[in-house]
Amino acid sequence: MTEATAWAAVLGAASGALITVLLVLARRLARGGGDLGSDAEQAAYRALHEAGLAATHLRGGLAGSDLDRAARHLRSLLGSATVALVHEGRVVALDGETSDAVQDAAVSLAARVADSGRRQVTGGTDGEGKGIVGAPIVVDGRVVGVLVAVADPMRAALVRAVGEVADWCAAQLALGELDASRAALAEAELRSLRAQISPHFIYNALTAIASFITTEPARARELVLEFADFTRYSFRRQGEFTTLAEELRSIHSYLELERARFGDRLQVVLRIAPETLATVIPFLSVQPIVENAVRHGLEPGERGGGIRIEARDDATHTEILVEDDGVGMDPEALRTLLNTEADDAHVGIRNVDLRLRQLYGPVGGLVVETNTGAGTLVRMRVPKSQPQHDLALHTGGVRT
Repeated sequence: MTEATAWAAVLGAASGALITVLLVLARRLARGGGDLGSDAEQAAYRALHEAGLAATHLRGGLAGSDLDRAARHLRSLLGSATVALVHEGRVVALDGETSDAVQDAAVSLAARVADSGRRQVTGGTDGEGKGIVGAPIVVDGRVVGVLVAVADPMRAALVRAVGEVADWCAAQLALGELDASRAALAEAELRSLRAQISPHFIYNALTAIASFITTEPARARELVLEFADFTRYSFRRQGEFTTLAEELRSIHSYLELERARFGDRLQVVLRIAPETLATVIPFLSVQPIVENAVRHGLEPGERGGGIRIEARDDATHTEILVEDDGVGMDPEALRTLLNTEADDAHVGIRNVDLRLRQLYGPVGGLVVETNTGAGTLVRMRVPKSQPQHDLALHTGGVRT
């Protein structure tokens, strides 16, 4: 993941620079065409605009459904009569002339490009008739596709441009693969967290429910609903983000089930600032910490204990705290479990720490204060402004 993260940072910075240039030029254009000045500035704006539009449709890969739109913007970017994208021996996108002859020529040229790994040109050159040029799209050292352009006449400048644009296409495809890898990793991490809903907990919850069926049937029905809500939320498939309010609802269901087992030995205090409830947080980031507090903090002690869950509005961040007065643990042992994969019993809290660091940087991980016999305090700070996650949340939904 280190190399993938580095690539994400580099490509992200490049994308940020491109967006900045586009915004500056767009603002100048909005103030009036005269501000753009020279023809070169206007051409640069148009090129960046077309590149940005094509990038969106390339991120899904050469097997994606939007490649014809990408080809349209690439043809405008290159100024050629026809542009084709060839993948695995067939034309997967075409804009311009669509005749069988053009497609056959594109496939034939692409085969030679793929074999040689180098740019190929056939037909006319500068001012000497119609020609066709193909350049390899190389990702991770292998040719994944070929960019083909047809022009009449074929210009030397276009030949060079096709090579540069093919390299740019490769960068967009690599970025799309990285996005897909990150999504797959996030899904794997969530599966790992879901797997931590232990058979022991399920057995205890069902046993507690069964104990109320004859003596307090109404209470048994309530617990069945809490159990259903808890499992439905934990196994939902609606993205890797949720709101603090949604996570707290699931935590409430979990704690109600544990209260049925612990009775008066489990005390819970909530101090939630109302303005923090809409904060977007990683899915299953607070719940595993609460479960860890019950399972490893309170359960080992016969007397039970208390848990405090607090959410504070801290200017640009929401600070979330989970504290228990249980058995605690040795700080050095804690450091070891957060930095290794040796202790499967604590995989939940380690997984949350890793996900937070991946999302918010090295300083975004959990802060844990503990000692043997002194309980445990876990603190996380989540940015209140996360536009990209807000969008994912609204399009994917947070309810099951």
